[in-house]
Amino acid sequence: MTTFQSFYITWHDQLRQLVCQLSQAPKPPTAAADGDQIHQLVQKTTSHYADYYRAKAAAAKHDVLIFFSAPWTTPLERSLHWIGGWRPTTAFHLIYTESSILFESHVVDILRGFHTGDLGDLSPAQFRRVSELQCETDDAIDLVGVYGDVDRRLERLAGILEKADGLRLRTINNVVELLTPQQAAEFLVAAAELHFGIRGWGIEQDRQRQRPNN
Repeated sequence: MTTFQSFYITWHDQLRQLVCQLSQAPKPPTAAADGDQIHQLVQKTTSHYADYYRAKAAAAKHDVLIFFSAPWTTPLERSLHWIGGWRPTTAFHLIYTESSILFESHVVDILRGFHTGDLGDLSPAQFRRVSELQCETDDAIDLVGVYGDVDRRLERLAGILEKADGLRLRTINNVVELLTPQQAAEFLVAAAELHFGIRGWGIEQDRQRQRPNN
């Protein structure tokens, strides 16, 4: 097991703990202290992602190819990867999906003028910003792809991976910035649960393949 693999296992466990704390935080916040708690947890979670990408960049300088084979992930996870990780536009699809589900779940209250403050209660300005960020991210993905087709030398490959990871982290931070603390907490929980779900499904598929045929 590589040093990064050991780091990833610990980092992943810590992410689960943060997601648990985010899920248990009072939403909507009923007091100033509740709002402060959610804000701090959101900041702690985004910092946790930043720590991951810093460690990944440092490890990639020594062995970039391992991040494309990513032995700490399942084949299912790797089949969904874009340049060694999740595709940044996934964040926007997740917001649209979560917003739609939550809006439908309390549409009657919203139509009566009650504001829930969650992802189902995004303002028109927030939706416009989500759309703008999605377009900007699509353009950035195209640029990373152009660099990727120019030269496949290892040193350039490490630079391509770093650009892709920088875009991933920037996408998380940009999305969190346009949301309220409550909405940001819901987004981070949904993103992590999507990751956990895909990973769990991949592990189960691996187990089924390893079972002897009767």
